[in-house]
Amino acid sequence: MPLTHVTSAALFGLEAVPIEIEVDGKQSEKSYLIIVGLPDAAIKESKDRIFSALRHSHLFSENFLGTVNLAPAALKKEGALYDLPIAIAILKALGKSSNSLDDYLYIGELALSGQLRTLRGALSAALLAKRLGKRGILLPLANANEAALVRGIEIIGIETLAQAWRFIQNPSAHPPQQFDIEKKETIEQNDEFDMSAILGQSHVKRALEIAAAGHHNVLLSGPPGTGKTMLAKALPTIMPPLSFDEAIEVTRIHSVAGTLPSHQSLIRLRPFRAPHHSASSIALIGGSSRPRPGELTLAHLGVLFLDELPEFSRATLETLRQPLEERQVTIARALGTVTFPADCLFIAAMNPCPCGHLGHPQKPCRDSVNAIHRYRSKISGPLLERIDLHVEVPVPSLQELEKTTSSESSAMIRARVIKARQKQHSRFHSSRANSSLKALELQRYAHLSSECETIARAATMSMGLSMRGYHRLIKVARTIADLSDQEQIGEEHLLEALTYRSQAP
Repeated sequence: MPLTHVTSAALFGLEAVPIEIEVDGKQSEKSYLIIVGLPDAAIKESKDRIFSALRHSHLFSENFLGTVNLAPAALKKEGALYDLPIAIAILKALGKSSNSLDDYLYIGELALSGQLRTLRGALSAALLAKRLGKRGILLPLANANEAALVRGIEIIGIETLAQAWRFIQNPSAHPPQQFDIEKKETIEQNDEFDMSAILGQSHVKRALEIAAAGHHNVLLSGPPGTGKTMLAKALPTIMPPLSFDEAIEVTRIHSVAGTLPSHQSLIRLRPFRAPHHSASSIALIGGSSRPRPGELTLAHLGVLFLDELPEFSRATLETLRQPLEERQVTIARALGTVTFPADCLFIAAMNPCPCGHLGHPQKPCRDSVNAIHRYRSKISGPLLERIDLHVEVPVPSLQELEKTTSSESSAMIRARVIKARQKQHSRFHSSRANSSLKALELQRYAHLSSECETIARAATMSMGLSMRGYHRLIKVARTIADLSDQEQIGEEHLLEALTYRSQAP
């Protein structure tokens, strides 16, 4: 029997890498399949799924003796996505078809009946097929819409092993699916948590508008019940909508992580992730022996919200320092180094003290000075320095709660944010925001007049800001000037930016 080759894929981080599946075997008196090439338990068990699927698909009911090699042998393989390509390679090795298998990439998990199950990472696999110059990809029909986001290759969505084999024998009998890509490009905004539904807190809404316009991190501090969580959930509704390329990038992340909704092939809305304070550092930034994306990456191009910030483990919070600065997470393991994108807008909320009533107009605080200090010291100074806007959220007055006229809607605020972002894109000739400005770029893009520089330096001395804090102050002032449609940073812009630093806990 001839040696058979089939191309498949393995996921490493967010990328798919090519896997060559080699099968050497023959019909025998008994079935025995050896799988080599660092397979995990799921792959070693695939022989039972494959032989059952072949029998129930009426493709081969005899015994097969052979060896399967997954190359490169040095890369550990995991998961059940190799069931389909191994089954096809076995049939080819048995001489069931003379057609070539080289034009397509194959992935899919088989049920015992021969049905194909939904898998993770279909979009990454389709991108790999295009990169390898393949004509197309064969994969489960449930993942076909997702893979069709990659243009220029054939997407062959199949439901059963028998259907896949019929396509290999006669490709014209099963033409590629056609998908309405233009419809997928229509990205709608979800205003479930609209700003107009939040009474009062106009200064907090202003801070969130600045945060969305310049992609600045925010810390909300105030007693329980003042609307911190609702304000945080409303933040994505005032951010610019995802572009089609950004939507594909977000979709690829959630496809690999297995968090892509079954009914959704393209994530149109900016992600909003709010992990519980019991989350570990691995859950937050990603990791494990074979690195998987964490909450920071799942919030890429969206919002990561940490409620009750001091309740998180200090060690867990400290892992955020470098990713918040670099907008990516690099994880080194024995298998290799993986870099995940983590360009999310970070927003956190906390109470001013353990009991939560410090500064409350009616409820007195019961905590001692030492208890308040211990509570706030759970958040380190270096982490606080990476948060641009420190905003106090007070208890709203009765007059604010009794107002019947609604405040600005999210759509109205979002229009101003989009206009400010467009100014930044035009200035930087890219999709960058003001928060990404490097120290050497501030003089060029955020130049201060002599009067403003005097104010900034005096504030830096009196508030004890580090050089990082000083630079972040200028970046926020640059965003405020953009919202005012001013090319030059004025004193009023700088003074407003200072109000968001003086309230740091």
